[in-house]
Amino acid sequence: MAAYLYNNDNDPATNDGYSTSFYVKYMFYENAAQTGGAAVKAGTGTFPGTIDPEFRVKDAFKTFWMNTPVTLPLFHDKISWDLMPGASVSINYGDTKTAAWAFTYSTRVAWYPWTPKLSFVGEVFGSAGRSGTLPEFKIGPRYEPNQYAVFALTYGQEFGGTNGAGFEIGVMLFTPPFACLGGCREKKPPPPLK
Repeated sequence: MAAYLYNNDNDPATNDGYSTSFYVKYMFYENAAQTGGAAVKAGTGTFPGTIDPEFRVKDAFKTFWMNTPVTLPLFHDKISWDLMPGASVSINYGDTKTAAWAFTYSTRVAWYPWTPKLSFVGEVFGSAGRSGTLPEFKIGPRYEPNQYAVFALTYGQEFGGTNGAGFEIGVMLFTPPFACLGGCREKKPPPPLK
């Protein structure tokens, strides 16, 4: 599950709504070092950069999506590159209340200069289609104290626009795997960087 709070008017005393996302993930490949792999994710609700800002609060949970994240470890795990192509459909979308399809895309590069717990991350994401958006970027440091928590401080903006997120504090908390096909295995601690 993910939740997004919006504050478009820059007034900390008010909010401009929220949206949520629920999804499942199946990892069909993981390398032996557990630093890369490929999966399929599907869910409902969507993250803000893939739906028009005018409709993201009221139409985000009417959006059904699927993507395929692929993580490639490079240069002895100093670089991690994620590619996430996908598709979405929003039902009863916008003022016309019709289905709106989109191709969604995201790519992220994380650089781990000193330790596998601290990285500097750059990301580009968006969507193309009827519910499409301007591409956005995010950049900032990310701290991963263990496999169940990720903390980030980022700055994001649209390319050529003004509806980007600005400064964000991100917190992601994960549960241990609990519904694994073929049984769950414990994740290894990250290897030391070379």
